[in-house]
Amino acid sequence: MKKRKEHAFGKDVYLLGSDKEGSLYWLESPSWDCDWYWGFGYIETYTRNKSPQASNDIISHEHADNFMSKWFTEWNGSKPRLEECTFTERESWEISELFEQFYFLQEAAKNFGRGRCHCANTTVKLWEKPELVKELNEVILPEVMNRIIEILTP
Repeated sequence: MKKRKEHAFGKDVYLLGSDKEGSLYWLESPSWDCDWYWGFGYIETYTRNKSPQASNDIISHEHADNFMSKWFTEWNGSKPRLEECTFTERESWEISELFEQFYFLQEAAKNFGRGRCHCANTTVKLWEKPELVKELNEVILPEVMNRIIEILTP
């Protein structure tokens, strides 16, 4: 399956592949949301087998977490969604690693920004690190996201 980049709902989208019914799955481009975090890893389907530009509806909205087992390979009994992919097997392993890095670093930026994990009702902020949050959001996360987009770009 050939790599494709299109535009839907004001964003660039990159074709990941199709499932056994022929539904196409697209990764949305990254967006800086609410002035404090990266929105990324959103996988969507639009009207079946049509260009996202020709569709008025988002049929499904999912996340790229656990990319390896959910999307491209059987792992521990998983049934991967994509029957056909726009990326090679080598690229699929790299994309999987990069998505794991993205979610880990996104969570780290959130927690270092708050100074806590926000799992208890407390005001104790032991490790608030604005300089680290800045580096994560302005340097490291963009590098990770850019590499994923680079792999998926035709």
